[in-house]
This record gives sequence, structure tokens and C-alpha cells, in this order.
Amino acid sequence: MSIPYWRLSGFYFFYFAALGGFIPYWSLFLKDCGFNPIEIGELSALLVGTKIIAPLIWGWIADRTGKSIGIIRLAAFFSNMIGAGFIWTHGYVDFALITIGFSFFWNAMLPQFEAVTLAHLRNAPDRYSRIRLWGSIGFIVAVLGIGAVLEYYPVTCLPLIIAAFLLLNAGITFVTPEAKSLNLGKAAHGMLKIIKMPEVLAFMAVNVLLQIAHAPYYVFYSIFLKEAQYSAMLTGFLWALGVVAEIVLFIYMRNLLKYCSLRTILLLSLVLATARWLMIGWGSEYLWVLIVAQLCHAATFGGTHVVAMYLLRRYFGEQHQGKGQALYTSLCFGLGGVLGSVYSGYYWDLLGPKFVFSMAAACCGLAFIIAYVWVGRENSQDKLVVG
Repeated sequence: MSIPYWRLSGFYFFYFAALGGFIPYWSLFLKDCGFNPIEIGELSALLVGTKIIAPLIWGWIADRTGKSIGIIRLAAFFSNMIGAGFIWTHGYVDFALITIGFSFFWNAMLPQFEAVTLAHLRNAPDRYSRIRLWGSIGFIVAVLGIGAVLEYYPVTCLPLIIAAFLLLNAGITFVTPEAKSLNLGKAAHGMLKIIKMPEVLAFMAVNVLLQIAHAPYYVFYSIFLKEAQYSAMLTGFLWALGVVAEIVLFIYMRNLLKYCSLRTILLLSLVLATARWLMIGWGSEYLWVLIVAQLCHAATFGGTHVVAMYLLRRYFGEQHQGKGQALYTSLCFGLGGVLGSVYSGYYWDLLGPKFVFSMAAACCGLAFIIAYVWVGRENSQDKLVVG
């Protein structure tokens, strides 16, 4: 069966284009609506908070029914219907309710689509990064495009732009085929036994800490740059620069994995993540420091994400892939995102951005220690493994 390259790539393009509206600009939109930093942190936490439960519920259903694409289409439909409410909503309670409803369905889509993509690529997993990079391209297109729009139009137009991306993303799901299922038989290990493995627990802890560290960046980076007198266009450029670096890494990841083990890439990425948050927190008055920090995004997101996809495939196998992806999303992006969003919201005004980004660096430092001791030691010499 041929790989539906452009349909898989198209999903990532429009999904992350919508994310390119949320991550850099949603906090600016919420601030324009009159919300304070604590409320912005709470609403941002709600946006990622449903990742704690939604992927687990939808992942269990998908693995039981074998209908991942059907789940994705259903989630796409309802996320579009509920998300349209952002166009007319103004009050905090209304925002919170719509955010919960929208994100419950929207957050169900990506982990299941990751499982679908890996199933299509079961005989060529090395092609994953070449497909996933289209998500990064979509993010860049959205960030630069919206940044240009906001130079001339008020930020109140943001929900309309995001709604357009969400609609296109939903359309792609209806032309993407289900991956041909295999008769996999009974799994060698039960899900609970896999989760209890020390390396799996350490892997999850590392990625929870990594997402706690990323949350202040996702929630407050644009506000941080605006307060430092950077323009909307320059803000968009800095966001895009980080993702361009990520794309370059995705393009060359296949070759990189021939020479570096997954463990080496993970450890190096965590070192760079620690340095990145310190550079942002303490060097914002120097544009060149922010540029270097954004180039580190290639490692802090791109490198860690690709390593995570390979390790999830290794840990959970074909039989538990949907549940494994869901658990990873729930704990790391869900729990980690909520904790990071809430703490950064409460301490942003109280102790300042330098403290918040220093805590992010400390989280990455702790993640490095955990990864160094427990993650990938028995496979430390592994290079790229392809089917």
C-alpha cells in the first residue's frame, strides 16, 4: 500500500497553522480582551489541560475499534463547531467553557494522527520527519502571515483566521485513508507492565519537565517581546526562526540518526534547552541573543519530539501505539502544559520573567539528570533503526 504523503503532510500543515495562531498570538488576543496575566495563564492552561484526559479517552476508543481516522474526523467536526464560539465570546466564564469544549476534541486529534502516520510508515519510519516537517512549515506560514496582518488589523480578527485553518484541517481528515491494519496478535507485554518500566517512567518524567519549561514560552513569549518594545512583525520573525531551525533538523534528522544515538540527541537537546531559557530570560535586550535562543528550538522541540516518537514506537509497539501516544500527550503536553501555564501566569507579574524562565531552565536541568541516569542507556549505541 502506497504512503498518502501529501494527505498526511496536509493534516500536519493545517493543524500546526492553527497552532501558529494560538501559540504566538492567543495571549495577545486575551490581553486585548482585558484579561490579566493570571487569567491568561488559567485560560491557556485550560487550552492544554484537556490533553490530560481527552487523548486517553480517544486513544482507548481508537485502539478498541481500530478506527483512528473515524475518531479524528469526529473530533475535527466538533472542534470546528465549538471553536467558532471564540468569534463572539468575550467574558471569562464563556471563554473558559468554550476553551474546555473545543480543546477536548481538538486535543484528541494529533496523538491519533501520529499513530495513523506511524502505521502508514511501518515499513519506512525514517520518513516520519519528512512528513512532520510540513507541520512546521504550516506554523511558519501562519506566524508570519498573522504577524503581517496584525500590523494593519486589530488582534480581534485572530479567531476568524484560526477558524479558517481549523476548517481546512478538518477537510483533510476526510480524504486521509485509514492505515491497513495488521493481525498483530496478543501484545508481548500488557500496557500496565510497560508503563511500570523504569525507563518508560523516566522518559515520561523527562518530557513532562520539558513541557513545563516550554509553557511560559508558549503563553507569554509574545507578551514578553511586546513589553520589550519588539514589533509584531519582529515577534513573528522570531517565532518563525525557531520553526525554520526545526525544519532544517527534520530534513537532516534521517542522516543524523545514522551517526548519533537517540540518547545522545536527547541529552544534547536538554542541555540546549537549559541554555535557551536562560538566554531568553536574561538577554531580551539583545536581539542577537534572542536569535541564538530561537535557533535552539531545533533541538528543544524538534530533536526531543523525533526522539520521543522513536522511543514510543520502541516501548509500546504496534499493539499499544494508540494508547502510548495518548499517554505521552496526556502526561507531557497535558499535565506539563497545565503546570507550566499556571505557574508562569501566577509568577509573571509577582516575580518577573527572569524568574519564570530561570525556573524553566531548572526544569530542563533536572530532566537532563533523569535522562542521563535512566533513559536509553541499554540502547546508547543505537543509530537509526528502520523497518
